[in-house]
Amino acid sequence: MNIDFANLTKAFKEHEEEFKRVSFEVMSSAHYILGKETEEFEKGLAEFTGNTYALGCSSGTDALLLAMMAMGLKPGDEVITTPFTFIATAETIACLGAKPVFVDIDEETYNIDVGKIEQAITKHTKAIMPVSLYGQMSDMDEINAIAEKYGLAVIEDAAQSFGATYKGKRSCNVSTFGCTSFFPAKPLGCFGDGGAIFASNEEDYQKIKAMRVHGQVKRYTHHYIGMGGRLDNLQAAILNVKLKTYEKDIERRQKVAECYSKKIDDKIIKPFVKEDRTSVWAQYTIRVQERDRIQQELQKHGIPTAVHYPIPMHLQKCFDYLGYKKGDFPISEKCAEEVMSLPMNPYLENTEVEYITSKLNTLL
Repeated sequence: MNIDFANLTKAFKEHEEEFKRVSFEVMSSAHYILGKETEEFEKGLAEFTGNTYALGCSSGTDALLLAMMAMGLKPGDEVITTPFTFIATAETIACLGAKPVFVDIDEETYNIDVGKIEQAITKHTKAIMPVSLYGQMSDMDEINAIAEKYGLAVIEDAAQSFGATYKGKRSCNVSTFGCTSFFPAKPLGCFGDGGAIFASNEEDYQKIKAMRVHGQVKRYTHHYIGMGGRLDNLQAAILNVKLKTYEKDIERRQKVAECYSKKIDDKIIKPFVKEDRTSVWAQYTIRVQERDRIQQELQKHGIPTAVHYPIPMHLQKCFDYLGYKKGDFPISEKCAEEVMSLPMNPYLENTEVEYITSKLNTLL
């Protein structure tokens, strides 16, 4: 048996005719940037999340950049975040000349440890950027309370959690800014790069709307320094199709996750989701000893795996200048050596999950 890690081909086949139809409509209209499809998608995003202000943009990375540009982040400012994440989280902070300040993670959820945030705050701190890793949101009430106490913005890096809930509220509707990604392998993925940013007030919304078009408020009139950060109309059209059935996809991902959790031997550390929230299972990530050996053996049986993420941010060469060293964030370092993601997508059959788990359990 050969297992497909993300099953992007099946995702295409499920709506193939509608994808072809909407793509042809966009191409034949020759309206490729900021058209009616994008407007429809942004309206759909707002309705889905319950947020009033939603804007499509060119990627999840650009969404983070736009959020920090809108809040006026400048060189010398600091943003508190986690070292256990994809590089875009910290990279975007550094791109604006600000300083990423890392806080270790909670070992159960892999999200930022809220109990360690306050001690990292300085007079230069401007924002907290929690990452909703693997599809589960952070402890947002506690984070928002800390931010309010110190007058900070909160930027949810929700690249992996679009559709997840926290105490009944959707990801991207629980903080100053919410930023997500529609990279093809994400739970809601387009056919290229794409993302979205969500704002909590109209002033920020209008500012970001201008900033994603080079700070332009009307043609050739620029009130801000911005960027070319628009979501193209073709991707918006694709996402409109997929958003209609996204709830069903989340349910199917949940069933796959439940099957994994039931079948995997309890000797393995399985994902933990807190009772007051749900995950969209961007990844189903376990922790194992002898990871390299297990990955190699699973691959022999046609089972692909991935590691999200093998090197914490504070140990990446590009962040040497921050002065961190090995041992500074022991939980992140420990998890980085043990995490392993199994195939996860809405199209995995129970027989495939049983095959994966049976092979995995024999390798312990």
